Amino acid sequence: MTKLLIIFFATIWTNNIAFTYILGMCPFISLSRSMKTAVGMSIAVVFVVVLTAAINWPVYHLILVPYKSEIIYYIVFIIVIAATVQLLEMIMGKFFPVLEAMFGIFLPLITVNCIVLAVSLFMVLRNYSFRESIVFAFGSSVGWMFAIIVVAAINEKLNLIGDIPDGLKGPGIVLIIAGIISLAFLGFAGMVNL
Repeated sequence: MTKLLIIFFATIWTNNIAFTYILGMCPFISLSRSMKTAVGMSIAVVFVVVLTAAINWPVYHLILVPYKSEIIYYIVFIIVIAATVQLLEMIMGKFFPVLEAMFGIFLPLITVNCIVLAVSLFMVLRNYSFRESIVFAFGSSVGWMFAIIVVAAINEKLNLIGDIPDGLKGPGIVLIIAGIISLAFLGFAGMVNL
């Protein structure tokens, strides 16, 4: 139980996947302009990351390893991720069409969001158990959610002030905000390691 708590809190604070590993930057930069899209996208990312980790772990350990086919795990993981995103698109199209329209091209791009694949690869490289993989996937995606929401809140506040130079509006100011927060997160380094 202690190890699960360490994994969960470490993935949010000391090993935040956005601020420490700089992963998932494409949707992070594009959708952190408003709180509404940031929250919606991060919920979708949490769903996809946890579901793909829950599917990829047994696929890897119960199918690929016994048949000595570990070499194709990248391809298998990508297929699982693509299928999961398709499922998410169908669910959102049916029940949340407005939110789906807001995401636009970024919803299918969750398929190529490097966080989703990175979490599955980390769980293999770190030899996590199934429970540890789920906690790691949930913590990593919650950490990414935390990161994009904080940056979106700061970005909205800065837009209200209106003193941002034209050259820094959009991705420029998002990268500066994320960089400053990443430097602040360096203060957590060494407290808990994975």
